[in-house]
Amino acid sequence: MVSTRSPVRELFWRVVAINGLVFTAGTLVLAFAPVTVSQLVNLAEVPVLVVGLALILALNAVLVRTSLNRLEAAHIAGGALALAAQEDERQRIARELHDEIGQSLTVALLSLRRVAERAPEELRAEAEVAQQAVRSSLDEVRQVARRLRPGVLAELGLRSALTELTDEFSRTSGVPVRRSVPKELPQLDGETELVVYRVAQEALTNVARHAGASAAELEVLVSDERLVLRVADDGRGGVDREGVGIRGMRERAALIGAELVVGAVASGTGTVVRLIVPGAGYDGPAGGHRRRGREGTRPPARPGAAPRPAAEPGARP
Repeated sequence: MVSTRSPVRELFWRVVAINGLVFTAGTLVLAFAPVTVSQLVNLAEVPVLVVGLALILALNAVLVRTSLNRLEAAHIAGGALALAAQEDERQRIARELHDEIGQSLTVALLSLRRVAERAPEELRAEAEVAQQAVRSSLDEVRQVARRLRPGVLAELGLRSALTELTDEFSRTSGVPVRRSVPKELPQLDGETELVVYRVAQEALTNVARHAGASAAELEVLVSDERLVLRVADDGRGGVDREGVGIRGMRERAALIGAELVVGAVASGTGTVVRLIVPGAGYDGPAGGHRRRGREGTRPPARPGAAPRPAAEPGARP
């Protein structure tokens, strides 16, 4: 049975129980310990009282900290489950868009093409307009499906996925993006790659929606200890109030133990988003050996099968 108690109420009762336990222990110690305190406290008794108070405060702090750590772990686990369910739903919707709506629009487009070829001259122009409208809808459906499920991330790796993301963003928003991604990235696990991609995607979405920028920049910096994703723009600087998008990025960052920093650029014009992933550098435990694109992660070819050609990421330097 799922508990309906809110986290605030649960924290309240935990703190009450902890304080009750601590003060009960203190009362028992005063009742049974071979220590007495005069009605008028002597100076010799002050150290005893100070030590007792310090022990009570220390015990209370340890118990409260332990309780808060458990609540934080439960919150992170709940966030991980929610984001995993969100990714599953994204993939389901993307498959339905591609397999059902996309196929239906493709059939409609082919039918309109045959109608346009057989239509009289006075109706051919209208048939071509309808054909163009269906083709545009099909392209939009494919774009939405790609944004919901970045297939290139699983097939070619993070670098190629960021390349496609920035190219599509520039094409649809009209805001040019200067991209700087190392040719060789550390080997990251799937969850870390997905978090980096989603944070970059949300940061660029915020640039298009809120920044009013004329240019943007996406940069990935990798050292031996960490990986840093940086997305900046030249629009309105800073963030007055964090919305759903930034909170979602923070929750994703917490899932992999990363830090998200949002603020104004040094010049004061524009906003910068930094995702700092510790341990994801070339020598970190979450990283690994250097590699290009997705090399070293493909499944081995079947015996007798022709080798697959290496994919061209097509990224600008």
